[in-house]
Amino acid sequence: MATTVPCQYKTGRTLGQGTYAVVKECVHIKTGKYYACKVINKRLMAGREHMIRNEISVLKAISQGHKNIVTLWDYFETQNNLYLVTDLCQGGELFDRICAKSYFLEEDAAKLVRTVMGAVDYLHSHGIVHRDIKPENLLYRSKDEESDLLLADFGLSKVMDDQQFSALTTTCGTPGYMAPEIFKKLGHGKPVDIWAMGVVTYFLLCGYTPFDRDNQVDEIQAICNADFAFEPEEYWVGVSDTARDFIRRCLVIDQTQRLTAAQALAHPWLAQGAPSTNQPQRPDLLPSLRKNFNAKGTWRRAIMGVRAASALKLGGEHRRATLMAGAGVGEEEQARVREEAERAKRDAEEEAAHVDESASVYTYN
Repeated sequence: MATTVPCQYKTGRTLGQGTYAVVKECVHIKTGKYYACKVINKRLMAGREHMIRNEISVLKAISQGHKNIVTLWDYFETQNNLYLVTDLCQGGELFDRICAKSYFLEEDAAKLVRTVMGAVDYLHSHGIVHRDIKPENLLYRSKDEESDLLLADFGLSKVMDDQQFSALTTTCGTPGYMAPEIFKKLGHGKPVDIWAMGVVTYFLLCGYTPFDRDNQVDEIQAICNADFAFEPEEYWVGVSDTARDFIRRCLVIDQTQRLTAAQALAHPWLAQGAPSTNQPQRPDLLPSLRKNFNAKGTWRRAIMGVRAASALKLGGEHRRATLMAGAGVGEEEQARVREEAERAKRDAEEEAAHVDESASVYTYN
């Protein structure tokens, strides 16, 4: 049952913004501790509230259980918004952190993949599939050199029964990291996270994704056929056969033959201390990573893909206006609905900008 209480937080600067939500820095008024606060506009999410409830239930089930998974510390709601209070990751995104280094070796990549795979194994052991693993969702807790790397953004995650191997059918995720079974609508489950980890590993070793193509249609076709190669060779000449084998065993079309998270952690590339190569000195991967990231704009295309997907899944009043247009509803009525949606958005943003101890919130803790 919901209880009305004074708000315990004060919101600050904006850290990021999406279609339905904005992420703000917030501080706990009594303790002075800083967090990240995901502010979700309830009107724009109308009809899709189950997604937020699902994210809360997933985070409640796993929070504080693994040091490499973001923790949900609190959640509450007001008239216009839902608020999810999580760890404030001040160390930045994974790839930005890598690019700031003076060098980056294969064993550094293996260490990162081992860390994230450990978090994935924890999720899977608790019956949870993440469904949106990608570099942008891997964040450092702080700027310290030894800071924890956290797996974040559980908006697409699902809790699955242990007996359900491929019960999910919704198309979701970021195209370049999505497994074939998602596009083919064959039903999917935990193996989609392993596929995504294979893509992330490939990316960390060369700076571009294995299915990077000139357009999304060709990219999806390549994914469905697992059509990838370790090319151009100049970017892979110093990468070990063990690393390549690990990637191949993650990017298997048949999800029943793909590595599990536990098997991945036992693979020689992750299990051994440092990958071995035939070269007397392991090459620095950083120049290639920077060059390919800038040349191919991999993440820029990924972001465009996310925005395109979001445009197809508009919620609340915007979705209603779109449907009305298709049904032949007059322009005046469409304009009225859009105006209501914009007003709802402004009200929610205004509220989020001034949340402090003077506000009353509904809490479920």
